[in-house]
Amino acid sequence: MPTSIKMTRRDLVRAAGAAALAVGAPTIIRPARAADALKIGVLVADSGPAALFGPAQRAAAELGAATINAKGGILGRQVEIIFADAGASPAEVAKSAVKLMLSDKVEMIFGSHDSAVRQGVENVVKGKIPYVYTPLFEGDDCSSNVYFLGEVPEQELQKTLPKMVELAKGKTFYLVGNDYVWPRTTNDKAKKYIADLGGTVVAEDYYPLGAPNKFENTVAKIKSAKPAIVLQTLVGGDNVNFNRTFADFNLSDDILRLSCLLEENTLIGIGKDASKNLYSSLGYFADLDLPENKAFIGELTKKHGDKAPQQCTISKGLYDAFVFAAAVTTKSKSLAAKDFAAAAEGVQFDTPSGSMTMTHRHTSKNIFLARCEGTKFAVIDTFAAVPTQQSCT
Repeated sequence: MPTSIKMTRRDLVRAAGAAALAVGAPTIIRPARAADALKIGVLVADSGPAALFGPAQRAAAELGAATINAKGGILGRQVEIIFADAGASPAEVAKSAVKLMLSDKVEMIFGSHDSAVRQGVENVVKGKIPYVYTPLFEGDDCSSNVYFLGEVPEQELQKTLPKMVELAKGKTFYLVGNDYVWPRTTNDKAKKYIADLGGTVVAEDYYPLGAPNKFENTVAKIKSAKPAIVLQTLVGGDNVNFNRTFADFNLSDDILRLSCLLEENTLIGIGKDASKNLYSSLGYFADLDLPENKAFIGELTKKHGDKAPQQCTISKGLYDAFVFAAAVTTKSKSLAAKDFAAAAEGVQFDTPSGSMTMTHRHTSKNIFLARCEGTKFAVIDTFAAVPTQQSCT
């Protein structure tokens, strides 16, 4: 998952009320048969720049556990969630992971957080228990007994870029991203697809995370270069600021933009006046017209009413983690590393975004290309069962 999401509440009107759900939320969700429970540690963003997503992550995880428990649990045992904060530093989150294993006796860990935290958790878990990492990320990780449910750059780009070229009627690209591993890795892989299409990259710019970036210099260069498409690997507040500045320069009519991390909360921040000809490629949107998604959103609405936190690809993955674990253990009959890994290979499981298949510890999945219409997404193309091109044994 990208390292930082910084957005103001003023920019995120729809999401603002979601944080109220976290107030007084229990750290441990206990089913009736606590003594026989299978404990799962769930790492969510309760603090830090990504805390906006924390309430939605908790809600998705709780629904995932409830759904699995209603079907008999995992290995015949009811699931008990123990939440821990993934918004702290990697070192602090790693300490929390150790506590989850040694004190709380969790038998699996699910996490939706950035890659630096993931690496810290991997270093302390050391493959002793299954660790399911749910958000989109840069790929190229084969740590022992870790299973990846999120999108990787190959999935976001390999089908989407040809469609964008068709829509733009041009093959020139300008790349702009934040300066860390996910944007740079994504753009390196994008360059290969662009070359295969006979396209060219006219320039690329990177900006530090956390700085008060307004992007006037880059947008001025884009205006001069006149690319057909701007490929964005910006996160959170930078995604908001870039697209607002882009619109202020009146470039939206002539140049298409594709973001690799534009979800519902960020689009609200960008606003309807800056979203013309802006597209997003992701494995999930909350308004997907699928029976599975309607059921997912319906259950959340039934529980939380009009205070249901805004779901997006970053939060929904934690629901998927419970479905995945149940599907694997139905085959493995065990949480032992070798048994779990063998059963995970080729397992299929149904999620709100459609069926997924675990292959080499990554998931082939549907990828959706959506056009922004005001502050909503309209899916214009669906690419079914897109492989990851990742390979972990």
